[in-house]
Amino acid sequence: MLESSSARDRKPILAVFLSDAISLSGNAIAAVAIPWFVLDLTGSPALTGVTAFFTVLPTVIALFLGGTIVDRLGFRTTSVIADLASGAAVAAIPVLHLTVGIEFWQLVVLVFVGALLDAPGMTARESLVPDLAELAGMRLERATGIVQGIHRGSLLAGAPLAGGLIAIIGPANVLWLDAGSFLISAALVRIWAPDIRHRAEGEAPGRYVTELLEGLRFVFRDPVIRAVTFTVMLTNFLDAPLFAVTMPVFAREAFGSAVQLGLMIGTFGGLSLLGAIVFSIVGHRLPRRLTFVVAFIFVSLPYLVLSTLPSFPVAIAAMALFGLASAPLNPIINTVYYERVPAAMRGRVLGLSNAAAFATMPAGALAAGFLIEAIGVGNMLLVTGVCYLAITSAGLLVPAFREMERRPALQEDLGGDLG
Repeated sequence: MLESSSARDRKPILAVFLSDAISLSGNAIAAVAIPWFVLDLTGSPALTGVTAFFTVLPTVIALFLGGTIVDRLGFRTTSVIADLASGAAVAAIPVLHLTVGIEFWQLVVLVFVGALLDAPGMTARESLVPDLAELAGMRLERATGIVQGIHRGSLLAGAPLAGGLIAIIGPANVLWLDAGSFLISAALVRIWAPDIRHRAEGEAPGRYVTELLEGLRFVFRDPVIRAVTFTVMLTNFLDAPLFAVTMPVFAREAFGSAVQLGLMIGTFGGLSLLGAIVFSIVGHRLPRRLTFVVAFIFVSLPYLVLSTLPSFPVAIAAMALFGLASAPLNPIINTVYYERVPAAMRGRVLGLSNAAAFATMPAGALAAGFLIEAIGVGNMLLVTGVCYLAITSAGLLVPAFREMERRPALQEDLGGDLG
């Protein structure tokens, strides 16, 4: 009886984990296929950067505005609707390509729409994790470590698969897999995830703008969330073009094939998966602040290695270090957020914090394409690495990061309900 109860309690979180794995693997396939498709279509790193800009910009908009919608509609409903809509937008790219042909502006519009619709779904699944972890009797550190492992494991599975399939069937056709992944993800969440709402019974939603402002005040008032968000804003400006612009150009110039690009991204995903698994087991024993800052510093080193335009084995080793060093970062951030944010505000605060963290990424992606054309991909990587090292080293001096070790009691949960 106890075993069946335990298994029953674990089904919802396992379903959400599987949904994330399938959806994010599809996104990893698209992350390789879309830049390669643009390079084939235009031959321009600058236009590849423009495409990346219009991939990230809608994510910022959707995260900023969508978190409040997540809290109002409910986590499960938002996740399902977002997945179905995003899948339709992605499927439209190969449909146009195979029928009447697709222009660059049409591709940009569809990428924009797909990313705009996808972001609230990601926020909704993130918001489900603390409640489902509690149902499963799982530590938050373990749950966030598994989520991070899924994020990175999706790169391990999706990127090499995309690289091989691009060589066989072309980048546009590969996008059918991404579209299908959204459909499967929506079905898993709809069938297995409970409809979790954190409003008191009978309580009507407040005004949208009022609830949005409440979330903003919380982000700016909490010193840890404010410091983490600002730091990630700076590093995301530098990280944004890596997979969307810099690595495709690097692989095309250095090795001439999407296969090597897929293998490099897959190596990053594989080692990050390994690091996330280790963190999910031992993370609750590690000092959060020291782990967070030191891991961030090590993330800067692969940029410096890749700036020398090394051989393929050295590039693989650099991506392995990148993946391993980055693994603890998001689990630590998410664990701290889950501990500090009331459940009824979770969608808003996660959405707004992610929106702020993503806000610098469109500019970073756009600037990278033009900088690569101006100074070359090697010099671009060198500048990125030096800036990254300076920003992350300064994290040792940020007083608010010391508060990561404290686990505050949340004030009010506003009537959590599992339906």
